[in-house]
Parts: sequence; structure tokens; C-alpha cells
Amino acid sequence: MSTQQHTDNYFLPGLSHWPVTASLAIGLLGFGAAFAVNKMAGGNLLLLAGFIVLFIMFAGWFSTVAHESESGLYNKQVDRSFRWGMSWFIFSEVMFFAAFFGALGYMRLYSVPDLGTLEHQQLLWPGFKGGWPTAGPHFKPGDFTPMGAWGIPAINTALLLSSGVTITIAHWGLLKKNRAQLIWGLVATIALGMVFLGFQVYEYAHAYSEMNLKLTSGAYGSTFFMLTGFHGFHVTVGTIMLWVILFRSVAGHFTPENHFGFEGVAWYWHFVDVVWVLLFVLVYIL
Repeated sequence: MSTQQHTDNYFLPGLSHWPVTASLAIGLLGFGAAFAVNKMAGGNLLLLAGFIVLFIMFAGWFSTVAHESESGLYNKQVDRSFRWGMSWFIFSEVMFFAAFFGALGYMRLYSVPDLGTLEHQQLLWPGFKGGWPTAGPHFKPGDFTPMGAWGIPAINTALLLSSGVTITIAHWGLLKKNRAQLIWGLVATIALGMVFLGFQVYEYAHAYSEMNLKLTSGAYGSTFFMLTGFHGFHVTVGTIMLWVILFRSVAGHFTPENHFGFEGVAWYWHFVDVVWVLLFVLVYIL
């Protein structure tokens, strides 16, 4: 590994083995998933090895970056680069969810109503009514129960909106050099995120066992679980990121002048909040 270089304009890190380690983890996960899905020998072991290598990579790479930051190696130009990088990453995530929301809107406004027109009823699907929610032309009333907006979904909305407040309180504590407010704000945010995930797991179990609502339940089931499932994955990733920031905060990292590690995670968490509000309105209410 080469030594690090620090110029007046930019910090140039030395050669790192962590990208190679990440590639190894992704390869193990990919082959493991393919083997496991096709019920081939060794699939589960490859998956386990992939997750272990992935965990080691994240822990090691995060530790390296945190050490570089706390050593004062990052100047304002590096900070701007991190901000632009995180901004473009969140933009890519916005486009990711926009594609799923667009698919939902197209089905509800165009494809499903079009299948219910008189012409298509006569030629393709006699008697089909193009209403929503539906599993498609083979749908029969009572095949599944649509997910309601109130109850757990409304509680989860309150939880995520509250977590947006608590992480803002933590940010204020950091800016005021109030380490206790920073730490307890992060603890509250993590707790709210984990309760959200727990409720979502319960909601999925209830949907499968009591409502017969599954990923295979046609247009409604596939869009419901794809949108809420990917959002739940993003909440999981955000919660892991918050745990890392909490450990760093307890260790005394971050100052009012140098805290993009915290700020980037806060941006991501607020993005997760906004997506859930849109999801709650477009998937659960409308």
C-alpha cells in the first residue's frame, strides 16, 4: 500500500485494498444467491461468506475514512467533494424511487383502466373492471384484502416524521458543542427507525397470513411490496449509518466546523422520510 499524499489543494489517499474486498463480497453474494435460488450445493455458505466479507469491508473502510478525517487530512475542497458526491447519490436514489412511483402511476391511470374498456373486455378480458386496487384481469373480489392507511402505516408515518425531528435536535446539539444532546438525539433517531422496521415486519407477516396479500398478488401486490420493501431496505441502511455515526460521536468525533460524516447521514435520513410521506399518500391513502 502506498503512502498517503496531502497537497495544498486536495488529499490523495494511498492505494487501498477495500474496493477489491468490496468486489469480492459482491461476487460471493451474487454467486451465493444464484446457487441458493437454484438449490445448488454451497449456496448458503457462499452467501454467509459474502455477508461476512461485506461486514469486514464496511467496518474497515469506515474506520479508515474516520481516521483520515479526524487526523485533519481533509480540507475544504475534500469536504465540497463529499457534499457533491452525497448529493448526486441521493439524486440517483430519487430517480430510483421515481421509476417505481412512475410505474405505479402508469398502471393506475393508464394500463389497468385501459384493460377495463369495453373494447378490451370483448376481445381479451370479458367482465373485467379497470378499478384499483386490482391483481389484474384474473382478479376476483375477495382474493386479497388491500392494505389500509390507518393503523400501523399511520403509526410508522408518525415514527419517521418524529425521527426527522430527533436527528435535527442532534444536529443542533453538535453545532452548540452539546455532546449529550448530539448522542441522545441519535439514540432516539435509531430507536424510532428500528421500531419502524419492526412494525413493517409485522405488517408484512399480517399481510401474508391474514390478508392473502403477497408479492405475487398481481399489479397491486407487486407494486406495494416493491415500493415498501425497497423503502424498508433504505431505512435499514440508514439505521446502520446512524449506528456508525453514534459510535463516532461517543468517541468524540465531529466538531461544529468538521462534521460532514454526520451531515451526510442526516441528509440521507431526511430523504428516507420524504419518500415515506409520498409512499404513504400514493400507496396507502389514494
